[in-house]
Amino acid sequence: MKRHVALVGFMASGKSTIGRKLARKLGWAFFDTDALIARAHGAIAAIFANEGEMAFRGYERVAIDDALQSVEPSVLSLGGGALTVAENRRALNDRAYRVFIRVSPEEILARARRSRTIRPLLGSNPTLERINELYAARMPDYESVDHVIDATHRSDAEVVDELVGWLRQRKLDTGRVAS
Repeated sequence: MKRHVALVGFMASGKSTIGRKLARKLGWAFFDTDALIARAHGAIAAIFANEGEMAFRGYERVAIDDALQSVEPSVLSLGGGALTVAENRRALNDRAYRVFIRVSPEEILARARRSRTIRPLLGSNPTLERINELYAARMPDYESVDHVIDATHRSDAEVVDELVGWLRQRKLDTGRVAS
């Protein structure tokens, strides 16, 4: 069975952007679980507000399962808290290489403040204290992955190139990697 590549990490760490670029370079399909959830159930902020985090995590679980059903390898971008759910960790461990896109809490704060997207667990006025609190709680799951890439102050192209090199070392069929 061919393995997928699942990008994990804190919100605003660049998983979706890097994932799209990596998938394009590999010639693979790309799945953004947050986008899949929003398409099926509405805005993520509304889900959190109206149904709660548990409902969102249930939708996320289904989105991850659906993406992992692809016979051909694909790149998945997961929500920041996806690895907090044991079922997600097990499914990803069985079917995907898990890569943690690490970005410093300070950079996360700067990106979150620049973004037009309000992240429900950070609110409309994100603070470094809240980011550090969530990051610390999630770090054991993030660090249990197959590979860690520090993306702080690095271009998307540098991160994608490192990922492609790492995948080649695993002898993963990287398809038609564009130069």
